[in-house]
Amino acid sequence: MSLKTFSCRVLSKYLNHSVVASCKPSRARDAAAVLGRSHSRGYYNSGKASRTGPGVGANVRVVDLRSDTVTKPGPAMRQAMAEAEVGDDVMGEDPTVNELQKIAADMFQMEAALFVPTGTMSNLIAVMVHCRERGDEMIVGDLSHLHIYEQGGSAQLAGVHATTVDTLPDGTFDLEQLESKIRHGYPDPHYPRSRLICVENTQNIQGGRVLPLNFLQEVLALADRYGLSVHMDGARLMNAAVALGVPPSTILQHTHTVSVCLSKGLGAPVGTILAGPQDFISRAVRCRKALGGGMRQAGIIAAAGKMSLLQMVGRLEEDHRNAKTFAQALLSCDPTLFAVDMAAVETNILRFRLQEPSLGPSEFCARMGQVGEGEEAALGQGIIVKMYPHYANSVRAVWHLGISPEDTQLAIQKMQFVASQFLKEKTRAQ
Repeated sequence: MSLKTFSCRVLSKYLNHSVVASCKPSRARDAAAVLGRSHSRGYYNSGKASRTGPGVGANVRVVDLRSDTVTKPGPAMRQAMAEAEVGDDVMGEDPTVNELQKIAADMFQMEAALFVPTGTMSNLIAVMVHCRERGDEMIVGDLSHLHIYEQGGSAQLAGVHATTVDTLPDGTFDLEQLESKIRHGYPDPHYPRSRLICVENTQNIQGGRVLPLNFLQEVLALADRYGLSVHMDGARLMNAAVALGVPPSTILQHTHTVSVCLSKGLGAPVGTILAGPQDFISRAVRCRKALGGGMRQAGIIAAAGKMSLLQMVGRLEEDHRNAKTFAQALLSCDPTLFAVDMAAVETNILRFRLQEPSLGPSEFCARMGQVGEGEEAALGQGIIVKMYPHYANSVRAVWHLGISPEDTQLAIQKMQFVASQFLKEKTRAQ
């Protein structure tokens, strides 16, 4: 079943109208080499976003490409939130939360689902449920969000040890290396007990890479062989589904549990869905409560989550298209200042390098984030484009529902202006 057909059936069942935008299947691409690994521990090398400041005039447009977490709910979503029927969710009595969980479980073809405040909490809950004893071990990618960006919560709060495998440029692992990380001989007192393998789809740090279905199938077979579980950090699972042209359940048949963010490209202001077997979710409810994630009249935000799942999936294709448009513009810059692997631009996240040694990522982002001298005269307006310096001497830009094709063209104009100004300065200095 195609994603378009799947989306229409779901919407007909729950809303009786069609998706906002159509979904055109795209072919999964072969793995391609992208930017190299860095030994630096800082993946967002700047940490501070450019700000417009009080002195910026009205004739300035801002294009925020820092992350798809900066999206804001639109009027229809705000209305749905205002009108949501609510109850006490800790008591299981919030009808809107219950409906959201049912919609998600059906969509993912999982037995049950749980509404959780954040993706970080959702991943932590999954680790806590799968790894039931302190000192158990999970295997994660060394560039995974769970390992890098979640403060080591699995060890800090759950007492779960992590061992890592190399995250390859396409977001996958070497399966032989993965198998070598599995501990044997339990209850030998020297070693932790292997319990869990975690995968990330799409893979954030490597540029929104979509994990191939055959890779996921092989990981699950490996896990089953040794009695391990597989959890997917599917923060951007829907981007992967749109890129592959399949319903999310096609991807999730190769995992035991999944965490899916509603607050990124799907546009909800807050919330994540954790899904899996019924006994897993029953245990997850207890962990959520212990971590302070038990919410009361949560239907107000669950209403936004419902709209995200039922109306916002189809439009992700536009984000992917806009990211590719910008990537192609980088390659068209003359002379060539930027390096982009177009085969790696699969979803809404773009990573690119600057090939000019005297123009590093931090300076480039700073120039993009301020109105330069002569810019308004040259472009007819000032344009501020916010993006982050990234790891391995690269820059990351992320497209989302707040960025239109017109905004993408503004970002291209600003990039071309910054490049031309830099080249003029370099020529004068020689």
